[in-house]
Amino acid sequence: MIDERLIRGLHIDAADLAGAAAARAAGHAAFQASTLAALLAGRFDGDLTFAELARHGDLGLGTLNGLDGEMIALDGEFLRADADGRIAAIAPGARTPFAVVTRFEPEIAFDLEGPLDHAALLAAIDAHAPSGAPALAVRADGDFEVVHARSVPRQRPPYPTLAEAAAGQREFDLHAVSGTLVGFRFPDHVDGIELPGYHLHFVDAARERGGHVLGCRALALRVQLDTTADLHLELPPGVDLPDPETVAGAGRDDLRAIEGG
Repeated sequence: MIDERLIRGLHIDAADLAGAAAARAAGHAAFQASTLAALLAGRFDGDLTFAELARHGDLGLGTLNGLDGEMIALDGEFLRADADGRIAAIAPGARTPFAVVTRFEPEIAFDLEGPLDHAALLAAIDAHAPSGAPALAVRADGDFEVVHARSVPRQRPPYPTLAEAAAGQREFDLHAVSGTLVGFRFPDHVDGIELPGYHLHFVDAARERGGHVLGCRALALRVQLDTTADLHLELPPGVDLPDPETVAGAGRDDLRAIEGG
């Protein structure tokens, strides 16, 4: 049973992977495997394969079992950025402990001319997004002066917390690069289920480098947005929906450190 306090504009529909699999997420809906709270606690192994994840969406982000790098889903292709930001295709049988995807059907498209730093880019996206949109899927293609990114090395059991694992993250700058930002903007009240605000990953046009975006300076972009009011959540065995009475603010300091701000 989903607590009404978690809904507030973004409808969250949870299903337990131990039972029947949830129906495929419809267009203009997001599909998520597990919760951010579980990932923060070190739940780095999941049951969902990327072949199964691909049934639910063609654009998104996440990670692989063992927290083995950063995942980027773009045009139905699932890619992994390793600890040094090198890109490789993900095998369909590989599994994920945390991912969010959507069938990307953009409703809004616009061009941005820079230079725009990271904060200005996000503000420009906010300005073009429909007022009251519960959540956004974002794709931005174009040229960047620099993308400041990170990835993480694979973890081994017994797993640390996400904050402990992130202490070993590797940061790098991609200069004079063309490529694509993909990700989501979620509202504050999904704290613990998802990351409130923007969560973006990057892959270059050559599909050679990428990672989790910590910052950027954009020169010229074509931005596309897909709004959604539905989040279909699948919980692996042993993972519960976060308690709305206790999740607010939980791990916020860790998240600020992990997200780079």
